[in-house]
Amino acid sequence: MDWQDQAKPKFSSCRGVSFELKASPGSPFAFQALDHYPPQPPPDAPTSAGRWVWLPQSFSRASSRIFPSAFGRSTSRVSSHFCDLDLDDEDADDEPVVNGADVEMAIAASAVAVDDVQPRKKANAPAPAKPAASSARSRLGVILLDQGLFTVYKRLFVLCVALNAVGLVLASTGHFPYARAHAAVFAMGNILALTLCRSEAVLRVVFWLAVALFGRPWVPVVVKTGVTAILQSLGGVHSGCGVSSLAWLVYALVQALQHRDVTPREVVGVASAILGLLALSCMAAFPLVRHLHHNVFERTHRFAGWTALALLWVFVVLSAGYDPATASYHRLTGSVLVKRQELWLTAAITFFTFLPWLTVRRVPVTITARSSHASVITFQGGVKGGLLGRISRSPLSEWHAFGIISDNGDSHAMLAGAVGDFTRALISDPPTRLWVRGVHFAGLPYLLNMYRGATMVATGSGICVFMSFLMQPGPAELSLVWVAKGIDANYGEEMKSAAYSSERLRGRVIVHDTALMGRPNVAALAVDAARRWGSEVVVVTSNPEGSRDVVAGCTKAGIPAFGPIWDS
Repeated sequence: MDWQDQAKPKFSSCRGVSFELKASPGSPFAFQALDHYPPQPPPDAPTSAGRWVWLPQSFSRASSRIFPSAFGRSTSRVSSHFCDLDLDDEDADDEPVVNGADVEMAIAASAVAVDDVQPRKKANAPAPAKPAASSARSRLGVILLDQGLFTVYKRLFVLCVALNAVGLVLASTGHFPYARAHAAVFAMGNILALTLCRSEAVLRVVFWLAVALFGRPWVPVVVKTGVTAILQSLGGVHSGCGVSSLAWLVYALVQALQHRDVTPREVVGVASAILGLLALSCMAAFPLVRHLHHNVFERTHRFAGWTALALLWVFVVLSAGYDPATASYHRLTGSVLVKRQELWLTAAITFFTFLPWLTVRRVPVTITARSSHASVITFQGGVKGGLLGRISRSPLSEWHAFGIISDNGDSHAMLAGAVGDFTRALISDPPTRLWVRGVHFAGLPYLLNMYRGATMVATGSGICVFMSFLMQPGPAELSLVWVAKGIDANYGEEMKSAAYSSERLRGRVIVHDTALMGRPNVAALAVDAARRWGSEVVVVTSNPEGSRDVVAGCTKAGIPAFGPIWDS
């Protein structure tokens, strides 16, 4: 996930900083809309000519020929939420596009004005260009500054830190003897918790259980939205446990230094090295560093974490084998090791850390690119709706997450906009094989199956994250609001037809082409659609400003809404 394309600053969106925000008057989503929206053109209406990227026959069904190749005709962005998490800031003002993976319920309210939207008199007239740096600053401001103080993510973070702080205070004052004597165990426990919160295999099971347990008609909507908010904000637990593990390790080191006579220097040295590596990982994950230098964050987090894990094994072995009476390690035997809690905690951390890597394999792919702006990557095997995948050419250095489009048949595909070095190389130097992780991870779309009815709101090519739901049956009654520029020219009439003809949607579709009808109030469109079709929840995939306004507008109208969030 490269958030920097040459000289243009870019920002990553992987995990959970929440958007509980007030609407920005300057946002393109703050435009007002008609009480009654223009009638939607029928699927068989005449459309302008356009070129399409066709999927192989094994993947194609009635709704499979949906990918555009004429992206170059529009200034709209070609990358989108879960389709390509490497975002390009070019032409950001022409079409809002999302980037992100974790989502939580927004709580703040924001007024949704309703007024007229007039079609552009000159649809083909180019909009005045704004500096890319201005757009970058705007997005960074939303991600880092324009946030609520009481998001679910932050509540979970504070809860984890507070619980650990209470334990530390009790231990240091002598009211928690076990913690005082086993501070390293608490540090490892926090590391295990943060590992589980980021284990794609574990989360896949957790998401499946959530849908199985709470996706029943008699479960109250407030319970479902609460579960969704927590699952999409587990990054707060990850970050909170990371900070807490540092605190417990510092306390353990202080304890060791106070008892130098029974603590070997090797143990102190290894523990100090682990502390330094964990501190480095935390600093690299600081939001400003993560969003401005995402490759630095990703590689530092990975390799510093792996090194710390290796040293943790050394720490466990040295601590278990040291005999203070003889100042030697002659007690280092298997029977002693298996009785140590630290051993089993470290083993669990190691297992869940490397579990996704056990499924990594190199698979054949077919890459189709009819233009220099996008490519379609086709894989063997069908995939259920709502799942995401990661691919790489160099698995030790970087991974790229994409939305998966599949009818759950014999194959599946990913749409990759050419916005970074990795995605551009897919076109200029297409590989025949790519590294993949065998475990596809669940995202917010997977949780749509938990609701009786849901409205999906997408801007631009963010529609791809929902396409599997249009192509596969499911329990939820879904409706769709899609706002994009030059839909026929950029995405092909077949993609629009797929939405109109979807058996899952059954006509519950609003398609708004900004090149023909002007920019709408997307929040008002979402509220109208949710009320019209009785949706229990709204899910939006847009850029930070757009997602913020839609979530705030729906919340103001009393409709639970979720949008992408960015965390450290």
